[in-house]
Amino acid sequence: MLFFSQLINGLQLGSIYALVALGYSMVYGIITLLNFAHGDVIMVGGYIALLVITSGVNPALAVLFSIVGCVILAVVIEKMAYKPLRSAPRISLLITAIGVSMLLQNLAQFFFTANARPFPTGAILPTSNIALFGGLQISVIALVTILVSVVSMLILTFLVHKTKVGKAMRAVSEDGGAAQLMGINVNNTISFTFAVGAALAGIGAILYCCRYPLVSPTMGSLLGLKAFVAAVLGGIGSIPGAMAGGFAIGLAEVLVTALGLSTWADGVVFAVLIIVLLLKPTGFMGRSIMEKV
Repeated sequence: MLFFSQLINGLQLGSIYALVALGYSMVYGIITLLNFAHGDVIMVGGYIALLVITSGVNPALAVLFSIVGCVILAVVIEKMAYKPLRSAPRISLLITAIGVSMLLQNLAQFFFTANARPFPTGAILPTSNIALFGGLQISVIALVTILVSVVSMLILTFLVHKTKVGKAMRAVSEDGGAAQLMGINVNNTISFTFAVGAALAGIGAILYCCRYPLVSPTMGSLLGLKAFVAAVLGGIGSIPGAMAGGFAIGLAEVLVTALGLSTWADGVVFAVLIIVLLLKPTGFMGRSIMEKV
């Protein structure tokens, strides 16, 4: 029973990492940008949900407002910060992403102070448990988190591989110049990719706040970093890989904590990354890319 409980905890935590990692993978896959501001978009989604709930509005609307707020923020960031630098060296985009991350954190501290705010427990999802066979139980929050992440991956896979806009995304990812010559609106396709990744970030923000009911200006930093590790582990640019990497990181972290080594949990996550990169640099499901000379 203890093993099952830890397994569920690991899958729940890994599901949150996977949702965030999907956003990293999509953006990197289309414009090869490591969007380190992605974690702070989640932080903004958490504050939006908190403000909606504490204002007395129906808590169910907090999910919608969080998703819409994250989407608008991500598209604005892409248009204002990343689009002007699209033809610049990759290092310029990376530095800009770090700058945007710091800007969002400091704006959150300015408006909400640096102190963490409690997120109302049970406001969105009930804290009750569901009885399973053999006396085993699973919390509603854990079950919803796992199901939402799996369904999100399936929908995203269908979107990328079976729809017209997904075909455009894959074309821009392969060769943006050729895609533009074929009549694809590259700018709109990139903005749509950011919007989809941000929508997943909004969902991830709600689920993360349900598991850890505190909202702070720095809550997205470590979460985003671990999700990036998950994306790299799975093979950055791969949708199933992001899910696999997220589950692997979540399970590893929970296992280390269960062994009484909670202070080493973060270190183990990055140690796993180093080992995997040494053995398989492309990640679990990544593919080697041949560069034209």
